Amino acid sequence: MKRAFRGAAIAAISFAFATEAMAEEWNVSLWGKRRAFTEHVEKLAELVSEKTGGEFTLNISYGGLSKNRENLDGISIGAFEMAQFCAGYHRDKNPSITVLELPFLGVSTLEEERKISQALYQHPAAIADLARWNATLLMPSPLPQYNIVGVGDAPATLADFEGLSVRATGGIGAAMGAVGAVPTSMSATEVRQALDSGVVKAVAFAPHAHMSFGTVETGKWWTTNLNPGTVNCPVVVNTDALNGLSDAHRDALLGSVDEALDYYIATYNGATMDAWGPTLEEKGIAQVTFADTEIAAFKEAAAGPAAAAWIADNTARGLPAQELYDFVTGMIGQ
Repeated sequence: MKRAFRGAAIAAISFAFATEAMAEEWNVSLWGKRRAFTEHVEKLAELVSEKTGGEFTLNISYGGLSKNRENLDGISIGAFEMAQFCAGYHRDKNPSITVLELPFLGVSTLEEERKISQALYQHPAAIADLARWNATLLMPSPLPQYNIVGVGDAPATLADFEGLSVRATGGIGAAMGAVGAVPTSMSATEVRQALDSGVVKAVAFAPHAHMSFGTVETGKWWTTNLNPGTVNCPVVVNTDALNGLSDAHRDALLGSVDEALDYYIATYNGATMDAWGPTLEEKGIAQVTFADTEIAAFKEAAAGPAAAAWIADNTARGLPAQELYDFVTGMIGQ
């Protein structure tokens, strides 16, 4: 009996160790709070856990692992296995994908943004660019065109942006600079304080971020149709961690990306946008719509020069910049 009991105990301990060895936990670095912008990551975690019977889990942290501008650095050293970041936060670190942030590209829907982003993420130049940080591009965070919430007198024409300090990153910042505004780059978590203190007078965000980061609590006006562009904020994984997964766990992760993105887009186009109009009305925010002639002049002033500068700068870096630009613009409207 003692031998039987001892054998059973050893078997139980061995099973426990085997189960522990099979388990996989990844840390995921996000920022802010759970919102429309992070729903694909939340859904991905849910799907991966379901498909692996809880053996592979994604532990999502909102700001507890890293600052948002340092997420790519954290990935590079293996401080965590997955992270989200925005290309415009550090254009020098990920120049290949900043082509998606050029102003007035003409992308019109989240579905199109997703399609073009996913295609670019598979381009050899983008893969090599992020490989410098031991990062593999996993999925985009498709966002609609940005517009501006501001304080003070609402602009009646684009000339009224002259000298106005605007939080705007990447290509949106370049576009605002083309009409005389003073673009300021800062992370989303810094924006509310900057607007409240007068460091900036206006903020360019997608609707979900205006709601999530509180600009609608202070703002007095909103531009309905400026639409200068959007930002590209991928989710990446540490390449060594990805390669270290078992086949089953890797398949569960990669095989869940499209379903997670489907959920994200449905949520954004549904609940998020359904809440936006009522929020503007509730907060008494005036809606500013510019004439078509004004928008055409804005596009002429911003689009061509920004694209030419991007191509020249990144060709000098050694990127096939013209090829990347043609690759992206060739997919728009297709």
